[in-house]
Amino acid sequence: QVQLVESGGGLVQPGGSLRLSCVASGDSINILAVTWYRQGPGKSREYVAGITTSNAINYEDSVKGRFIVSRDSAKNTAYLQMNELKPEDTAVYYCALDIATRDSAPTDYWGQGIQVTVSS
Repeated sequence: QVQLVESGGGLVQPGGSLRLSCVASGDSINILAVTWYRQGPGKSREYVAGITTSNAINYEDSVKGRFIVSRDSAKNTAYLQMNELKPEDTAVYYCALDIATRDSAPTDYWGQGIQVTVSS
């Protein structure tokens, strides 16, 4: 059974930084793709950034140049480094990992969501 746990959220002032982590636990985990989403107050969930199965990295336009998505396969962990944060970045952030294991085909798993609040 694969589980994802997110951490690293919190309250930060405008212009500050946070790093979100998404750790996958289970046996024989192989992270094939990483996607980060967010859902702001009163808004629909939106794509933020991701690493595709071919290792292409993509960003939503409003975060380009400020956010960095990465992964550490040895640690079964994906990251979202968020710099120059703005109040409009306030949202619940979700990680979604496409994971294959020795016993299962690639499957999408979701983190529990973590609150990021940017405010002075």
